[in-house]
Amino acid sequence: MWQLTSAVRFYPWGSRTVIPELLGRPSPAERPHAELWMGAHPDEPSVLADGRPLDKAIMEEPERLLGPAVVERFGARLPFLMKVLAAETPLSLQAHPTMEQAQAGFTAEEAAGVPHEDPARTFKDPWHKPELLLALTTFEALCGFRPVEESLHCLAKLQLPELKPTIAALARGGLQAAIPQLLALSGMRRTHLVEVVAQRAASFVAAHDPEFINTYRWAATLAEAYPGDPGVVISLMCNHLKLAPGEAVFLPAGNLHAYLSGAGVEVMASSDNVLRGGLTSKHVDLAALIEVLDFSDGRIPVIHPVLGPGGLRYPVPVEDFDLTRAQLDEQAGPFTTRGPQVVLCAEGRAVLAGTDGELVLEQGQSAFVPAGVPVTARGPAVLYRATTNVR
Repeated sequence: MWQLTSAVRFYPWGSRTVIPELLGRPSPAERPHAELWMGAHPDEPSVLADGRPLDKAIMEEPERLLGPAVVERFGARLPFLMKVLAAETPLSLQAHPTMEQAQAGFTAEEAAGVPHEDPARTFKDPWHKPELLLALTTFEALCGFRPVEESLHCLAKLQLPELKPTIAALARGGLQAAIPQLLALSGMRRTHLVEVVAQRAASFVAAHDPEFINTYRWAATLAEAYPGDPGVVISLMCNHLKLAPGEAVFLPAGNLHAYLSGAGVEVMASSDNVLRGGLTSKHVDLAALIEVLDFSDGRIPVIHPVLGPGGLRYPVPVEDFDLTRAQLDEQAGPFTTRGPQVVLCAEGRAVLAGTDGELVLEQGQSAFVPAGVPVTARGPAVLYRATTNVR
């Protein structure tokens, strides 16, 4: 077992309080702390107590650290990344590719010689990026497309002639017709459309009209931050999700989503492939985005935990990762997994005990435990454990 030293990423949308307080640093911090990365992603690998970056250590001893089953399935790489994410302001509208789409896109850009650091580069690696977000605080997000009939009503309620082409496209050809049409609008038409939609949405909020009030409130808020961005109009056609602490949502490939506010533990396949569709100043690859988007409509289920080995487990339909929340008391209990594990102490003080001794984790500290290593854990503490879902 090794304690990890992990990096914080600083983005403008981050919080100045959540991650600093978790890490025991001064709060509010001078800079917004957006993400704490725990894992072996080559862009920001955690460092073991012996000074080795975790990705390098795994390459040196893959079977000992990952276990034979994980190496056979994923190669000599940790297939998941765990983060603490804290959003003070909204993130971009985005989607992630399937494994096949990621491999094809990455291969094409490699062959074309597009530098990895190029802002216009779309595929950073050949991996997919399904995600699970577990709310630590009340967490709001746009997640997938709401039922088409509901979207039609939400748009029509605004009674704007500028929305008639979008409504007609949605009614005639569904989301596959309406979304590309919005993304392809020219500058002046797009700016005007977003402006009038935001103004009308704000008027319904001011009148305390309860129907779609959260959707309209966020549309008006997003337009202030991203004037002229088509993502404002697209947000009207997305499910608005509000998670209570302890609830989670799984985001598969192709799901269009945007985290709006709140803090959570996020576990994902270890990839950095993000295709943005709006609410951003960064590169938008329209053709690639349309290619990966899943235009299915309907509700996105909230995931509630089930009792599993070691604590409350959040089931997901992928093999790359698995997440458990463990509420520890002072009695030691088994904490061994078949796959490798990254463990975060979110509250209290945890003691992990194995054949090589004990490792104490204070709040905000994390550890890496190799596959199959016998280990027990005691508190009082709250731990979040990421491992693989390979059986």
